[in-house]
Amino acid sequence: QVQLVESGGGLVQPGGSLTLSCAASGIMFKIYDMAWYRQAPGAQRELVAAFSSGGTTNYADSVKGRFTISRDSAKNTVTLQMSNLKPEDTAVYYCNAYRRLPIRTHYWGQGTQVTVSS
Repeated sequence: QVQLVESGGGLVQPGGSLTLSCAASGIMFKIYDMAWYRQAPGAQRELVAAFSSGGTTNYADSVKGRFTISRDSAKNTVTLQMSNLKPEDTAVYYCNAYRRLPIRTHYWGQGTQVTVSS
């Protein structure tokens, strides 16, 4: 029943903005750390931004100041607001949910393509 569904990807010009959303179902949303990862062609998947169940956030240095992660417990969603987009932001973006207890678990969304190009 666990499902993470991303939306909001697309094509945007450099300097533009885009907002990604992830709707979670089948999990106790409040106890999970939520995050966005991305994977560019030929590159490893990297953490972009995370929002822990305890309310702390962290960002990759490459996106700090440009991206903002948020979560809405009422809607069971996590959002990534992206601004001042650069071509190097082009990647497939994945929503992730993580917990350590009772069993260490990762859940992943299907991914959504973000392309930054003029």
